[in-house]
Amino acid sequence: MSLRSIQNTAILVFANSAKKDGSVKKISGNTLLFEALTAQTLGIVKASGLPYYHLTEKEQHGNTFGERFTHSLQSVFDKGYAHVIAIGNDSPQLKTQHLLEASRLLQQGKSVLGPSMDGGFYLIGFHRSQFNPEQFQALPWQSPSLLKKTQTYFASKGEPAALLNVLIDVDSKRDIKRLFNFTKTLAKRWLALFSIIFHKKMAIDNIHKKVFKTNFLDIPFNKGSPFFPFPTPVVQV
Repeated sequence: MSLRSIQNTAILVFANSAKKDGSVKKISGNTLLFEALTAQTLGIVKASGLPYYHLTEKEQHGNTFGERFTHSLQSVFDKGYAHVIAIGNDSPQLKTQHLLEASRLLQQGKSVLGPSMDGGFYLIGFHRSQFNPEQFQALPWQSPSLLKKTQTYFASKGEPAALLNVLIDVDSKRDIKRLFNFTKTLAKRWLALFSIIFHKKMAIDNIHKKVFKTNFLDIPFNKGSPFFPFPTPVVQV
């Protein structure tokens, strides 16, 4: 991938803090899972070589998911990037190659979606010319029809979105159970972590320290931008 390609594409990691995720998602227990998911996600993003910005609830603005996500995308485009690839932190199957493939497709003039099994998507990438904030914000966020409606949105902009392979987003224990069907593609640390979640009687705090330190803290990542701090988004939606 050329230096020019890297310079005109940025990744938005739209992901709350582990404490916030633990309070809103349907997975009981402490924040171990969400800390691990964010650590892996940021490690994968850094390995891509693309500039990135991680926005937690502290940097997000708006009353609804759609408003907060739209604001965040706009703020990255406002930095001058031609393309944005947006992901969350809830896809254990996500790999660096998914990001690089999305970037390659963007350089070919295509928009790209990474479908999730719940009818949404774990990745979205597009050119700023395809971004209509009002229409984008009005998409049925956090609903089973999101992927189809987003495909319709991009088709209305001139070209159907290219699709990556389907992955599982982790929003509930049901999703974790689904992931056990993909043991060959998951690292052993995830299987161990999921087992912890399903066995509450274990000494969670001690396991938290051991598993997180041994398996995740060795992943190099930067919680902020590798170039300059992320300012308050300037566009109000």
